[in-house]
Amino acid sequence: MEIWINPACSKCRSAISLLDEEGAEYTVRRYLEDVPGAEEIRAVLGRLGLEPWDITRTQEAVAKELGLKEWARDEGSRDQWIEALAKHPKLIQRPIITADDGTAVVGRTDEAVRDALGRS
Repeated sequence: MEIWINPACSKCRSAISLLDEEGAEYTVRRYLEDVPGAEEIRAVLGRLGLEPWDITRTQEAVAKELGLKEWARDEGSRDQWIEALAKHPKLIQRPIITADDGTAVVGRTDEAVRDALGRS
C-alpha cells in the first residue's frame, strides 16, 4: 500500500495516524517532492475509477490562475487536466491510498482509509 501525502495536510496526517493505529504496512510518498508523471496519474485514476477533475483541488491559487473551473470536463479535455495535475501536483486531492488489490481511494475520511485497509 502506498499513500500520497502532503505533510502539511491535516487529512494526510489523520490518515497516517489511522494506518499506524491499525498496524498497516505502507509506503509514504510525498507527492509534492516525488511528483507523479502524467502516465502515473492516468494509472491512479484508473485504480480510483475517477476522472482527473474529480481529484483536482479547484480552490488552490494555481487552479484559479489556470481557470480550471472553466475547463471542459469531457473525454476531449481529459489529457489537459492530467497534464495540469502533473505540472502542478499541489492540485492533486490528498491523500490518495493505493491498495494492494490494485484499487485506490482518496482517503479524506476515516471511512475511506478503513476501506483501503480492507482492500489490502
